[in-house]
Amino acid sequence: MFALLLLLQASDPAPLAIRLAGMTAVTGYETRMVDTILTILPNTIRDRAGNAVLRLGSGAPARLVACPLDEPGYVVGGMRDDGWLTLRRLPGRVPPLFDQQLEGQRVSVWGTHGAVPAVVAVRSTHLTRGRTAAESPFTVDAAYVDVGARTRGEAAATGITVLSPVALAKRPHLYGDSLLAAPVAGRRAGCAALIAAARGATPAAGTTVIAFVVEQNLSRRGLLTAMHEYGPFTQTLVVDPDSTAIPGGEGLGMLARERLTVRYPGTPVETVALHDASALAGRLRQWIGGGQ
Repeated sequence: MFALLLLLQASDPAPLAIRLAGMTAVTGYETRMVDTILTILPNTIRDRAGNAVLRLGSGAPARLVACPLDEPGYVVGGMRDDGWLTLRRLPGRVPPLFDQQLEGQRVSVWGTHGAVPAVVAVRSTHLTRGRTAAESPFTVDAAYVDVGARTRGEAAATGITVLSPVALAKRPHLYGDSLLAAPVAGRRAGCAALIAAARGATPAAGTTVIAFVVEQNLSRRGLLTAMHEYGPFTQTLVVDPDSTAIPGGEGLGMLARERLTVRYPGTPVETVALHDASALAGRLRQWIGGGQ
C-alpha cells in the first residue's frame, strides 16, 4: 500500500510503467490490472465491459482517450493425472513466433490464490539426438507446464483450474539510458503515461473520457463499449504502439494515435525508453486540456 501511495504522488510515469510491466493482463483476464488502476487513479470506475474509466467535465463536445490493457497469452487447457498442465492459446492477434517464446521458459499461472510460478518443459537432450532442420517448430500443443505438483490434486490445491490464465513470468529489466524491457512494455508504458497525464490535467470544455480498455486484441470490446456508453465522441485518441488495434467507428469521431517508439516489439524483451514515456505524458496532458 505504501508503494501505491508513492505512485499516486508521482508525476513521472516511469515508476508506474515498471510496476505495470511486471503485471499480467492476458486478453479477457485484465481484472487485476484494472484493480490497480482503480486504486491509483482517483474517481475511476469499472464499467460494464470491465474497463477502468475516468470522466472529466460534462456536456459537449465529448472526447475519448483510450489505452489498451490486454496482452496475448494462454489458459490452462487441461490438468493431467501426473500434475502437469497443458495449454491453449487465447483467441486474438498474436506476434509472429509467439508460441516459440514459451519453450523452456518460466511462466506464471494465475489461480484463485494468486500467481503460481511454473516452467514450460523441454525435451530431454539425453534421450533425444537433438533437432533436425525438418522438425516442426514448437507450438502450444507441445507445451507441458510443471508447477511442482505430482498429481492433479496437488496442482488443484494451488488454486489452478482449467482456464486459469498463463503468461511468461514478468521480470521487468532496466538497462542503458532509462530503457525498460518486458513483454508488452509499449502498452504498459503508454498506459502509465496516460495515468500520469490524467492526474495533473485540467480538462478542456466539455467531457473528456479517459479509458483503460480491455479485450483490444480480440474484439475491441472495451473500446467499443466506451464508445456506446459515453459517446458519441468528436475525437478519439488511442495510446498504443499497435496501429492495427484502432477500429473505425462513427461514434469515435476523428481518430488519432499516440505511440511510444518500441524496440523488439512482440518479444519478451520489448523495450521502451522511460524518458519517452515522460514526454508522452506531457503530450497527453496537453491533449486532455484541449491542445492537439
